[in-house]
Amino acid sequence: MKKKITEEEAQLEIEKNTAQAQELLDNPDKLEEFLVRLENKLKLIPALGDTLAIVPTMISLVRSYVKKEYTQIPVGTIIAIIGALIYFLSPIDLIPDSIPGFGQLDDATVILTCLKLVKDDIKEYEEWKESCKKKTDKKEKTLSK
Repeated sequence: MKKKITEEEAQLEIEKNTAQAQELLDNPDKLEEFLVRLENKLKLIPALGDTLAIVPTMISLVRSYVKKEYTQIPVGTIIAIIGALIYFLSPIDLIPDSIPGFGQLDDATVILTCLKLVKDDIKEYEEWKESCKKKTDKKEKTLSK
């Protein structure tokens, strides 16, 4: 049994999901269903670790993009993120998720590979999200006076 996938294999897995990622992006209801299933899977993983801890941010970024709240990002970045998340959600991948201790290794490799491709875009999104939070906090303080 294979215990680790290479970065090249991870990149191929992301690319294989491009068409399905585009279909999800074109159908906001199906995309939201998919994102909810992802969030439910995350709840079942006892420890996300550093690599998988970025998954909730990826989910948030995709939601913000679809809601047109945050669109200052290349569509290719969104497709790559959705492609990696499709792989992450799939129970049948290079290392089946049902194998204790090893089932998430390939998922983590795919997420990490995607992160290398889109890290600057994710960082900009996180900065945008933080600035929105600061603006909201400032407005709330002003209103409570």
